[in-house]
Amino acid sequence: MRVLFASPGSVGHTYPLIPLAVAAREAGHEVHFAAGEAVHPALAANALAPFRPADAFYEIYAEDLEPELARLRPDLVVHGWGLPGAAVAAQRAGVPHLWHGFGRMFPEGIGLERPAETPRRPHVDICPPSLQDERFLTGAERVELRPVPYSEPGPAVPTADHPLVYLTLGTAFGTAELLRTAAEAVAALGARVVVTTGRVDPAELGELPGTVTVHRWVAQAELVPHVDLVVHHGGSGTTLGALAAGVPQLLLPQGADQFANTEALTAAGVGLHLPPEDQTADAIAERTGALLGRAGRPHRDAARSVAAEIAGMPSPAEVARALPDLAADQR
Repeated sequence: MRVLFASPGSVGHTYPLIPLAVAAREAGHEVHFAAGEAVHPALAANALAPFRPADAFYEIYAEDLEPELARLRPDLVVHGWGLPGAAVAAQRAGVPHLWHGFGRMFPEGIGLERPAETPRRPHVDICPPSLQDERFLTGAERVELRPVPYSEPGPAVPTADHPLVYLTLGTAFGTAELLRTAAEAVAALGARVVVTTGRVDPAELGELPGTVTVHRWVAQAELVPHVDLVVHHGGSGTTLGALAAGVPQLLLPQGADQFANTEALTAAGVGLHLPPEDQTADAIAERTGALLGRAGRPHRDAARSVAAEIAGMPSPAEVARALPDLAADQR
């Protein structure tokens, strides 16, 4: 079977699709991946045959993808939630297609068009059911898939020292001021802190305590299982990565779907949060100290419980084997 995967040209939208795309290739399917060139290195490293349709750099519109559907003649299109144009193109071409989520179903008003349900199509859902939006759980046809964190190789990071805290604000919302404030606040508690800055130049953080190491990026999937706490913005990728590792979280939401994610995680007891107006050094230190100390035990237990739930979800290999049936159901 020939499968075409498609996503916007960003890490947050592309990386969640890579585990299933790799599993589909390993299951013997011919896999191609349509995305902007920014994510081509990671796709090429996994032999996923990346290409840029038309002149797309981030978004891919139906008109961009339609000639590629005629050229490749895929048996199935798997496209991210952030790519409604792929759904339109597949429907026009009469090609079976699946939505692929990147986390919890996002609320309206964050700059993304919510997936259309006419005609109805299944969703590959990588969010553990206990944290998924209840209306989506009951109203959508879902194909559960275990979230498998993916990250490109990064610099080696020592993980022997504890307590060890990972601090990131993602690739889109970080500021040097908040990263510096949070790093200093956590380091003051005696913790070792690994910071990734994303789009922020590490030099902008200035001089930091000796227990803080700063990188543009790290291999997050390899680091997170070794840390005692993740302090982050509430982005879906980091959220799911910490949940899969059973690590509690301190959430500092900045925008997009991060506030909805924060609300769900706080309600589930896997961590604490601070709204933007309260993201001060004292408040971050207080919440971090609570999560690392005795008061954080219930949050650690809740995080481990969600990790066990995730471990019980179908693997990418299992879902890849079901792709022919999912395509046949739409014909």
